[in-house]
Amino acid sequence: MTLPLTLSFIFLILGLIHLNWVIGGEFGFAQSLPTKENGERVLNPKKADSAIVGLGLIFFSLFYIFKSGMIDHQIPQWVMKYGGWIIPAIFLLRAIGDFRYVGFFKKVRTTEFGKLDTKLFSPLCLVIGIVGIIIQLN
Repeated sequence: MTLPLTLSFIFLILGLIHLNWVIGGEFGFAQSLPTKENGERVLNPKKADSAIVGLGLIFFSLFYIFKSGMIDHQIPQWVMKYGGWIIPAIFLLRAIGDFRYVGFFKKVRTTEFGKLDTKLFSPLCLVIGIVGIIIQLN
């Protein structure tokens, strides 16, 4: 029960950070976007993009609350089964990255994002992926 609740909490925090950006918050926004060596952003997300990601992360948070068994739910078993594999797969793929700007195998490492991605973002994604798999196997 502890691992699903831990993932739920992580996803809730990440979702709230993304939703904060929707309403104009700036905490971590610039640092969370990959850039080229010249400082040019690789991604230029709109508020709607942040809203979609934020709501998705909140959904993942709810998924793991349900997975913990703390709250009864009427979600079909196949959703819980496949969702439990899809979510970790998303984060493992994110940890691997695009081989250029994002992930453990990125080439651009000296930018502010590149340094944070190496120290925080990719390791967090790897941990989320591994913990999600452990939850599925138990």
